[in-house]
Amino acid sequence: MDPDKLRDMFTRPEDREILARALDLAEMVGKNHRPQATDFYDPAACAMIARAVGSIPDLAVLVDGGYPAAERSRVLIFPDYLPAGEVDAGLAFLNVQSNSRFHTLTHRDYLGALLGLGLRREKLGDILVREDGAQLIVAAEVAGVIKMDLTGVGRVGVTVSEINRDGLIPPVKNYREIKVTAQSLRLDAVAAHGFGLSRTKMAREVAAGKIYLNWRPCLDPATPVQPGDMISARGRGRVAVEQTGGQTKKGRINLLLHRYGTAR
Repeated sequence: MDPDKLRDMFTRPEDREILARALDLAEMVGKNHRPQATDFYDPAACAMIARAVGSIPDLAVLVDGGYPAAERSRVLIFPDYLPAGEVDAGLAFLNVQSNSRFHTLTHRDYLGALLGLGLRREKLGDILVREDGAQLIVAAEVAGVIKMDLTGVGRVGVTVSEINRDGLIPPVKNYREIKVTAQSLRLDAVAAHGFGLSRTKMAREVAAGKIYLNWRPCLDPATPVQPGDMISARGRGRVAVEQTGGQTKKGRINLLLHRYGTAR
């Protein structure tokens, strides 16, 4: 498919810019037959790249964030004659050991320290926070900088070492199951139940740009949701729409939601 037509499939300027970068990498792969990896993106952007680049003849794509449920991944673009298991997505895995037992560091603390090294967010994958430190999934090209320069997070000294993929400890998905009935499958109605707010307040938060649907800002409270959708709210966590369907005698729709805590 023509690159211009591929870009026209998406309307958001941010998406078009991400896709343009990916298409540039795809062109490089087509010319020199060497695999290329994108930056880290959210699931929606990765799916967009995989859909667009995957339609180009003779190329294949692989989405890899280090573990199956990763929220930030790179898309590897490579010639389709190469076995997927033999291509390298350019990931590095680091263990950050806190030197203090008395300070609890958060995801924000680690992210702030990493950005403070001058790294771009797009070079950083998931940050898996633990009681005694964190594990980082990062682009291989910045791993050396982190190992050398990350000596503290906030006021806490840390030690960084490289581990292999098998040493990664994926987070346990803790969520609260919510079974409710809703008048409709509008975004504001479903999100209100998921985050425990009134529909009126949720509609205001949607209109204010504080609510994301599938990792994209959504300003229309009436946008319909469906099973598989993820709703995110700043400072409130995320709500996954697991099941919809069936109506009560009063015509309300049954919903099964999973509410998660903060993002990785």
